[in-house]
Amino acid sequence: MITIKPKAFLFDLNGTMINDMAFHNQAWYNILTADLGANISFDEVKKQMYGKNQDLLERVFGIGYFSQEQIDQISIEKERRYQAAYKKHLALIAGLGQFLEKAKQTGIQMAIGSAAIPFNINFVLDNLNIRSYFKAIVSAEDVVNSKPDPETFTKGAEILGVAASECIVFEDAPKGVEAAQNAGMKCVALTTMHTKEEFSAYRNIIAFIEDYTDPSLQDLF
Repeated sequence: MITIKPKAFLFDLNGTMINDMAFHNQAWYNILTADLGANISFDEVKKQMYGKNQDLLERVFGIGYFSQEQIDQISIEKERRYQAAYKKHLALIAGLGQFLEKAKQTGIQMAIGSAAIPFNINFVLDNLNIRSYFKAIVSAEDVVNSKPDPETFTKGAEILGVAASECIVFEDAPKGVEAAQNAGMKCVALTTMHTKEEFSAYRNIIAFIEDYTDPSLQDLF
């Protein structure tokens, strides 16, 4: 049972608010293999999908392999392909719309803490008309160190003016849960892309959910 009564919710975006990670995986796989010639499997791409786009490219090819201009071009092209494939499927994970509204009515502050670039965050917030729920948005461009470094979440909490111990993070990725743990924050883990077993290293998870219709979430209010 969840016994924490938080003052703020911090949401990762991809895989946490929208169930789109398979589309990111496919776009990256096509770019890395067909376009850039990497010898990498679809499953290995999935394991590398955390942090900034630049971080992913550097993990696969090595630091300095691409110029910053090339990294920026690859990143935007990948996001264009992802958006083109995913747009007709774009929807909040089940129950999230009602959950956001209840949090707003209850006075819980909300922020987004994502490794996505603003191009993708805006794509989601504006097409789904949910921007008004969030007082703070921390993107890849707002941090020096990406997840699992805690900076994304600590910056979000700072903007909201809420202590880490009073925040609940919603995440779908092990490295994101690790970032929350490093920030001193409890976490609700969504099993949209990873199994419960893949989160076994972390001690800050207070609940596993498939979506926001899970009745255990009502204990947060």
